[in-house]
Amino acid sequence: MGQKDIVEKNLEDYNDVFSDIVNGLVFDGKRTVKSRELRSFKVRSQYKADKGSLHEEERDNAKYWSAGNVKIAILGLENQTDTDNDMPFRVIGYDGAAYRSQLLDKKSKGRCPVLSIVLYFGESRWSGPGSIKEMVEIPEGLEEYVNDYKVHIFEIAYLTEDQVKLFRSDFRIVADYFVQKRKNKKYVPSRRTIKHVDAMLKFMSVMTGDERFLEAQKVKTTGGGPNMCEILDQVENRGIQKGKKLMQGENEALRAERDAALAEKNAALTEKDAAVTELVQKEADLARAMELLKKHHIAFA
Repeated sequence: MGQKDIVEKNLEDYNDVFSDIVNGLVFDGKRTVKSRELRSFKVRSQYKADKGSLHEEERDNAKYWSAGNVKIAILGLENQTDTDNDMPFRVIGYDGAAYRSQLLDKKSKGRCPVLSIVLYFGESRWSGPGSIKEMVEIPEGLEEYVNDYKVHIFEIAYLTEDQVKLFRSDFRIVADYFVQKRKNKKYVPSRRTIKHVDAMLKFMSVMTGDERFLEAQKVKTTGGGPNMCEILDQVENRGIQKGKKLMQGENEALRAERDAALAEKNAALTEKDAAVTELVQKEADLARAMELLKKHHIAFA
C-alpha cells in the first residue's frame, strides 16, 4: 500500500470523524451512528491482473456499526479525487467481499447489510457512471434479469452551506475548504478548533496537492487548540520570512557579483592606464633622442 493511500485513510479512521461523515451525509446530520458503536473492519477484494496474477485491493475505510452486542451494518467509505468509470465494479467487489466474510465467519449468528459511500473531492461534477447498468450494454430481453447496483456518490465540493454545517468533526473543515475553493477559487480559513491536527493536515495535503498543509505540520501553535486560520497564517508568515531570506541572499549574491565585475573593470582600466603611460614615456624618450641627434648634427642615412 502506497504512502498516499495510508495517509488519506488516517483521518477517516477516527471513529468520531467516520461516524460524523455517515451521520452528515446519510442521516442528514442526525446523530444516529455513535462513535463508540464503531469498530474497524478490513475488507479486501480480489481480482486477476492482465498477466493472470491474483491481486488484492483493500477498501479505504470500513467499520462495523453495532448497538450493544448486535451488529447492525458494515459501513464503508471510499475517497476519490477524480472520476472513476469503474467505480460501480469496485464498490460491488468491496461489498461482495464484505458479505462473503460473513459467510466465512462461523461464529456470527446473524447477517448484516453493507453500505458503501463514495466521497468525491473533485472540483468538477462527477461524470462517471453511478450504477452497473450505466456501465454495461445489456442484450435485448435481459434487462429485467440483470440486477443493478447503485453507487452512492457524494460530491463534497458541491455540498450546500447548510450541509457543511451538519458536520461536527474535523471533516467540517475539510468540506468547507472544498466548497469554498469550488465557489470562490480561494479559501478563507475558519477558527474552528482542529482535533486530529496531524491526520487532517496530511489528509488535506494528499487530497488537494497543496504542500502548505505539510508545511503547517511544522507550525507551533500557542494557547488553546489550533485552528486552520492560525495555522495557515503562521505558514504564510513563515513563507514571507523565508522569501525575505531568499531575497536577501539573492541581493547579497548580486552585490558580490557586481563588486567582482567592478573590480575586474577597474583592474582592466588600471592595466590600460599603465600601458598608455608606458607608451607616452617611450614617445617622450624617443623625442629627446631625436633632439640630441639633431643637436649633434647626426643624421640617418
